[in-house]
Amino acid sequence: MKRLLVLAAAVTAIFANAQTFPGSKPISFVVPFAAGGPTDRVAHDLAEAMRKSMGGGANFVVENVGGAGGTIGAAKVAKAAPDGHTLLLHHIGMASAPALYRKLSYKPLDDFEYVGMINEVPMTLIGKPQLPANTYRDFENYIKANAGKLNIAHAGLGSASHLCGLMWQSAIKANEAMTTIPFGGTAPAMNALVGGQVDLMCDQTTNTTGQIEAGRVKAFAVTTAKPLSGNKLLKDLPTLQEMGLKGFELTIWHGLYAPKGTPPAVLAQINAALKVALKDPDFIKKQEGLGAVVVTDKRVEPAAHKAFVTAEIAKLKPVIEAAGKFAD
Repeated sequence: MKRLLVLAAAVTAIFANAQTFPGSKPISFVVPFAAGGPTDRVAHDLAEAMRKSMGGGANFVVENVGGAGGTIGAAKVAKAAPDGHTLLLHHIGMASAPALYRKLSYKPLDDFEYVGMINEVPMTLIGKPQLPANTYRDFENYIKANAGKLNIAHAGLGSASHLCGLMWQSAIKANEAMTTIPFGGTAPAMNALVGGQVDLMCDQTTNTTGQIEAGRVKAFAVTTAKPLSGNKLLKDLPTLQEMGLKGFELTIWHGLYAPKGTPPAVLAQINAALKVALKDPDFIKKQEGLGAVVVTDKRVEPAAHKAFVTAEIAKLKPVIEAAGKFAD
């Protein structure tokens, strides 16, 4: 708590020395996906935590600009006025888009100022409650025995659920065994799964934990390298690596970005407020309740987060390209 107070005092001092920012104009978190999804939840929680970390003097709003796998919202921020009032809150799509889309109207590494990383979120492989399988091994055998009869949902091209499903189908060599059903967001995809209109999905714990706990879906595995031993609900789920998919690891992360050219002093203020927010007990509790882990390492720094995203782009590119081309 003492450390949190010291950081809060530092943020207050920074803002006291800058009379022009944020001023009375609200700070907009642009979420490049539909409302109600996991990234939207992170944005709302972070907006409240950052409002508190800035002494309540800043007004934060969350703006959902969905479509084209997050690229429309990202492009909007890339072209926004570089004054610190329009920020992008994006997930791993920041790194997967260059491989998923042959033509992008922005460059993830060149057209943004990196503020810092927020959290990391495991993925869970889930199925509709009517599926006869109860273990991952039975689940995989059921899929192979019903090749061509099942479908897998995702929240849209470039979404976390699309990327996870793509990688998993490729890993078990089931690209032709299932029909892919895209939806216009995580919420409608999950509703279809709960209702039994689709058979399975791979999505973030921020979106699946409540559904699993309520028994509305069946959970079969997690995508982390190690079991989620610290999560009471998910600790007994096997990892896909344990189930024989060697090297399979996928964690969805979220980061904060500003338009290229945003003044360094403004970026420093936003980064300082972010660091305090990430130590806010209420924010941490909310994220843990969704199965997410708040980042506390050097990736909260702009340069370290950009280096991380650079490495993620290099890691994801061959995996996505090996599965085929998906968008223009």
